[in-house]
Amino acid sequence: ILEMKRKYGDPRRTEILDVFEDDIDLEDLIEEAMMAVTISQDGYIKRMPLSTYRSQGRGGKGITGSSTKEGDSVEHLFAASTHDYILFFTSRGRLHWKKVYDIPELSRQARGRALVNLMQCEDGESVTAMIPVREFDDRFVVMATSYGTIKRTPLKAFSRPKRNGIIAVKLREDHKLIGVGLTGGDQDIVLGTRQGRANRFHEKEVRSMGRTASGVRGVKLRPGDEVVGMVVVEPGVTLLSLCENGFGKRTPIDDYPVKHRGNYGVINIKTSSRNGPCMGIIGVFESDDIMMVTARGMIVRTPVENIRPIGRNAQGVRMIRLNDGDKVVSVARLEHEEDDETPETDDGQQNGEA
Repeated sequence: ILEMKRKYGDPRRTEILDVFEDDIDLEDLIEEAMMAVTISQDGYIKRMPLSTYRSQGRGGKGITGSSTKEGDSVEHLFAASTHDYILFFTSRGRLHWKKVYDIPELSRQARGRALVNLMQCEDGESVTAMIPVREFDDRFVVMATSYGTIKRTPLKAFSRPKRNGIIAVKLREDHKLIGVGLTGGDQDIVLGTRQGRANRFHEKEVRSMGRTASGVRGVKLRPGDEVVGMVVVEPGVTLLSLCENGFGKRTPIDDYPVKHRGNYGVINIKTSSRNGPCMGIIGVFESDDIMMVTARGMIVRTPVENIRPIGRNAQGVRMIRLNDGDKVVSVARLEHEEDDETPETDDGQQNGEA
């Protein structure tokens, strides 16, 4: 060993310094990339790169997006950057937030990690809505419940959450938070129902409220009906409606007249025996993709331009081909990414189903 030291040894050239935690921003060391985040009904969460899902033609069967245990299914899906915050709104009207990079990145077949291990939720509390946010600016958070109430609160009111969460909305025992969106203060809002109706109104009809307020009526519901989705109207947006049996359609937003909050609204999509009940509505642009998830964890990603716009009264076209006993449980809007592979098509469904 001494002979090796004499032959190869030289002075140390590495300088060792004291480095304090404040000198390094750990977030700068994390690559910014778009992720698909999924949460199951039983509260398991994971993130995957959006590149995991190549674009397919409308009407495809999709690929496995999550391995779920019997009785569990994927319930929420959205896209966000690794550097975004995710605001988690729970069934008890509380708010928690996490950075996307704090969510475990797992494979398509992985089940995910339990949400209760990532945040301090109470017994029986579950996540019912979420939105990605980069900065807490002058925008508003709009929240809608299954019973048709709506609330508007400044985004800055949610910028300082506590370890156990903070109050986001005061909910009645039989109400469920189903939709959360961001507005600029001068936009229209559309609420869609399970029976295929939609009510469009201006957000200023909903006064700005504090975090502990319950909200006001946004849409009047018929017996057995409930709100399944909320869309904040932007220039150039079209309304995509999707039913549980895999059929849906895209409709120009101008087909929905602006009314007042608290109305029954107008027909949005026919909920026939073929279509099944409407499971959700989202706002999409021509250049977007959409990602659909089924109860058995199958996922289809397809360009919006493959779905031609049709009127409010139409039944729509096949958006995803389902296996027996399966149903669509979630749909999300994604930015389109170019794919060199030739997409699958379902030309037989393009005409004649509207």
